[in-house]
Amino acid sequence: QVQLVESGGGLAQPGGSLRLSCATSGITFEWYAMGWYRQAPGKQRSLVASITRGSTTNYADSVKGRFTISRDNAKNTMYLQMNSLKPEDTAVYYCNANFAGSDYWGQGTQVTVSS
Repeated sequence: QVQLVESGGGLAQPGGSLRLSCATSGITFEWYAMGWYRQAPGKQRSLVASITRGSTTNYADSVKGRFTISRDNAKNTMYLQMNSLKPEDTAVYYCNANFAGSDYWGQGTQVTVSS
């Protein structure tokens, strides 16, 4: 059974930081390209950052220089370090794993940036 479990969301002040984790099980993690997506109320889900099997990273323009995606293949876990948070970063953040047509999602974790 495949499971992707996000954690680390919560309330942060503008300019603050949060670190999200995505713990996986049931997949051969090192084979999978991984990504973080987010969905704000009334908006479509969009890519925040992705990381390939070879750890090549890609970021949405809105988070470049503020967010860092990483993976630990030994722990089957992906991370998103979010710094200099802005109110517009408020959303539900989802973890995604993709490989050879298999596509899996986590249940999401809420991130709220507010003073």
